[in-house]
Amino acid sequence: MDLLQNRSLVDRAWAPTPYDQWADDLHNICGNFNPHTMERGDKVVGTASRIDVCGMEFAHVSNDLDYVHRGWEDIRRDAHEHLFLILQLEGACGVEHSGQQNILDVGECILVDSTRPTTLYFRGHFSNHLSLHLPRQLMYSDSKVNFDVARKLVAGDPMAVMLRALIAKMMTTPKSEAASPHLRQLMFDTARQAFLSTDIQTASLNSLHDSAGRRLQMVDILIDKHLTESDLSARWLATRLGVSIRTLQQDFQGLGMTCTTVIRDKRLRFAREKIEQLKEQRHAGTIAEVAYSAGFNDISYFNRSFKELFDCAPSELLRAGEPVPKMV
Repeated sequence: MDLLQNRSLVDRAWAPTPYDQWADDLHNICGNFNPHTMERGDKVVGTASRIDVCGMEFAHVSNDLDYVHRGWEDIRRDAHEHLFLILQLEGACGVEHSGQQNILDVGECILVDSTRPTTLYFRGHFSNHLSLHLPRQLMYSDSKVNFDVARKLVAGDPMAVMLRALIAKMMTTPKSEAASPHLRQLMFDTARQAFLSTDIQTASLNSLHDSAGRRLQMVDILIDKHLTESDLSARWLATRLGVSIRTLQQDFQGLGMTCTTVIRDKRLRFAREKIEQLKEQRHAGTIAEVAYSAGFNDISYFNRSFKELFDCAPSELLRAGEPVPKMV
């Protein structure tokens, strides 16, 4: 089953949508992105809609915009973090991300990190793509392999074919079916393997002394890779980067936050994803076990911090029929 051949799985009939509505829909689904039309006041041919599939969230994005941009200020305003697996269904889309430029044609796909600036170019031509929202903390912390963002898979690549088939299978599998959790885990594993890093060294620490921005990018990767390890701290990160703890603290002060807070909040988001999994896998674990596995040693502190960030206690989330509301 190939997603490109099954035209019943995604809507392909489009009508003009008011720009403000299209922009609001994209923001509500994907976070802070800034769409730009070819001419001021234009409507957008297409829609930005959410599709809940097999317990995972997709964004179905179609448009004839000039471009869509997401910068550092947009990233700072978003509390949730994802890796977007973008699959092109119709037309073409230019992607500028992490210092690389690609053009996605039909059937091609790419991983985009929501914590890095991104520009998607359309130049007024119609484009239609799916974007699967993969929880960033789960993708990195549960992985024993390195994988690349901003690297395109061509349509004929066997891993691209596998991803399209897996997405099609997920789109025909209700969340209530017993196979759903296994399909979601298979998607995580397949996405990691599809973009398996071909570089022995994915980042050069030698260049990190030159720029606070580059240091913070590397810090972000290190935090996600070592999120559940007890040694993870600002001092541990500074040592790994070869800079002083004061330098690292100043880098974070420039963002209006502390390294300790960033680590804590990432661990809380990771714990939230794990608790959501507990709701589907009864008797698979306890909230205390989730807290310890996420790197927390004090359960009272974990419960208090979770409530503060998500306005919902961990036990309330576990009992709830609906996921905890996302921060905006």
